[in-house]
Amino acid sequence: MNRIGIDLGGTKIEARLFAPGSEERVRRRVPTPRDYDSTLGEIERLVRALEAEHGAARVGLAHPGSTSPDTGLMRNANSVWLNGRPFRDDLSARLERPVRMANDANCFALSEARDGAGRDGDVVFGVIVGTGVGGGVVVNGQLIDGTQGIAGEWGHLPLPWPQDDELAPPACWCGRTGCLETWLSGPGLASDHARRNGGALDASEIALAAQDGNAAASESIERHGERMARGLALVINILDPDIVVLGGGVSNADGLVERINRALPAWLFSDVCRTGIVRHEHGDASGVRGAAWLWDEDGVRM
Repeated sequence: MNRIGIDLGGTKIEARLFAPGSEERVRRRVPTPRDYDSTLGEIERLVRALEAEHGAARVGLAHPGSTSPDTGLMRNANSVWLNGRPFRDDLSARLERPVRMANDANCFALSEARDGAGRDGDVVFGVIVGTGVGGGVVVNGQLIDGTQGIAGEWGHLPLPWPQDDELAPPACWCGRTGCLETWLSGPGLASDHARRNGGALDASEIALAAQDGNAAASESIERHGERMARGLALVINILDPDIVVLGGGVSNADGLVERINRALPAWLFSDVCRTGIVRHEHGDASGVRGAAWLWDEDGVRM
């Protein structure tokens, strides 16, 4: 059967229909509504329109936040109108069929592990570093959710081994301070650069300035890579993955992956560093592709 993958983002909803064998047939993109009922309605309209053109399909969806295994309600989504709602049940009822869903970082990890930059690894940690910081774990091609449904949520661990200038950590939206998200996200990079240099450059502008040889911007990217190495060392010391795949806008900063790979060995509890840190292959498409992979014939456990 055809599969429809949907990526529910903060600003847009993207849907792609894949034929059996994973050939992409068509894609659609619409703005994300700012309320719950309209979001459900827009997703339903996308699915109905694609099926009217190409026939029946299974539906998988990548979303922010996660679903509580106890209540079935959404939680921790920055699209706050989803929180506290039975999103999967409500969408399944509208579409009159089961719908498989996973966190957007999990879908990114699944896509890159199956046929992307992590295809050669048995254990893959997928990382999204953009407006926020998230992660997902894939083992032998299977997405790992975890008992609480939070496997891979490294963005709300504290920055490890803080340096002298990191001892007054910034506040995080989750209610704690010093989370990796506050340091490693795009806004975190921009705030760090502004604290040291003034101005109001965003992460992409800092990356471009560094590429053009600006010394202050290059130092900011260097610090960012070293902090990324420390944060990833926490995960690698526990999970010991074959490959870490970086995604999200910040991952595209020129030279960042190379900086992380240089800095990483110093923070590992090991005499060797065999884990490769690589940039994504499918980029922004990984969320929607991973959502479609949730309906793989091998039966990903959801």
